[in-house]
Amino acid sequence: MKRMIAAVLVATACASSNSAQAQDTEASAPPLTLDEALTAAGAVSPAVEVSRSGIQAAQAQRSIAGLRPNPSLDAMSENVAGTGIYRGLRSAETTVGVSLPLELGGKRSARVAVANAQLDRASLEAAIVQADLRLRVTQAYNDAAASQRRVVTAREQVGIANEVLRAARVRVAAGRASPLEEQRADVARLNAEGAAERAERSAQVALGNLARLIGRGASSLDTAWFARIEGAGPRLPVRSEGTLTAAAVQADLTTATAQVRLARSQRVPDVTISASARRLAMTNDTAAVVGLSVPLPLFNNGRAVVDLASAQRTQADAQRRLALLDAEQAIASAQGDVANAATTARNATGPTLAAAQEAARIARIGYREGKFGQLDLLEAERTLADTRAAAIDALAAYHDAQARLERLAAPAPVDAKDAR
Repeated sequence: MKRMIAAVLVATACASSNSAQAQDTEASAPPLTLDEALTAAGAVSPAVEVSRSGIQAAQAQRSIAGLRPNPSLDAMSENVAGTGIYRGLRSAETTVGVSLPLELGGKRSARVAVANAQLDRASLEAAIVQADLRLRVTQAYNDAAASQRRVVTAREQVGIANEVLRAARVRVAAGRASPLEEQRADVARLNAEGAAERAERSAQVALGNLARLIGRGASSLDTAWFARIEGAGPRLPVRSEGTLTAAAVQADLTTATAQVRLARSQRVPDVTISASARRLAMTNDTAAVVGLSVPLPLFNNGRAVVDLASAQRTQADAQRRLALLDAEQAIASAQGDVANAATTARNATGPTLAAAQEAARIARIGYREGKFGQLDLLEAERTLADTRAAAIDALAAYHDAQARLERLAAPAPVDAKDAR
């Protein structure tokens, strides 16, 4: 029995030691940067795998489009199983030959053009998936970094609330203040602890969402990236030309144009030629048979298909112009959001925050020395907490607007092969 208890104690001690070592290792690990998160997400994202499969399917479709029609082997026996001299196989005439369809009107090259356009569109879709994934990971990273900053701020507010509570107790014990001040300070401490608990829970959720995207966990993020704001000054206007959005709608228009060409080529009938050898059983002679088959487009001449493809091309062209207009408006709005968010973040993290911190520091000193009332102190602390929260929100809004602008202005690959 004593040996079992000793073994359990040793196992527990080893487990505790391993857990402590793991925590120490995680705590000492360098912070996860945004570039590392983007790289990790690109390696595990199902969306990237879907886009690659789409490219492979388009490549297979391109190979299929370039194939010629297969010849056919024809065999036919006449004058069999009849009556009289045609009874049995005595008068059978057997014909064996090969038929070869000939595509006319440029059908094969038209199919290849459609397949090439679809392959280019699939390659662009892969680049779009990469840009969308970058936006999603950046936003998740931004949310996680902001939540970690909120946790730090909330913990600092808990420490400040505890200091205020101790100062209130000293004043009440010395008879310089009423017990009501101690109660107010205690309520402020409880509120601060509740806010810190909520902030920690939100941070765990944000880090978990980021870990699901990148396939790995992270205990700390790059705080320098979150606090960084690009320099002020006029920005060069961003145009929609050359972006992924413009390239995608242009690829759709190219595909629709190729479909019109394919529909027109389908109006030209294909010709099937055949060459056979016929054996005459009665004379045991062999004769050549040559055939030509041409379909007659009496009921379906392909005009309706051409009209359909032409209407779809007109629709694709209108959608292209509409998409470019929407992209221009979205880029302009995103640029305004980035500029406004940068201004707000600079003010909130600069002079505004410094003034709130100085006011709170003076209020604490004055309260301890009995020069300020508790309400003045609580108001200064509340203003500081609100200013810190506003600063974090402003930084988060700035990075979110910057990420959205980068997604809208993401350049298209110069060559579709670059996206594959």
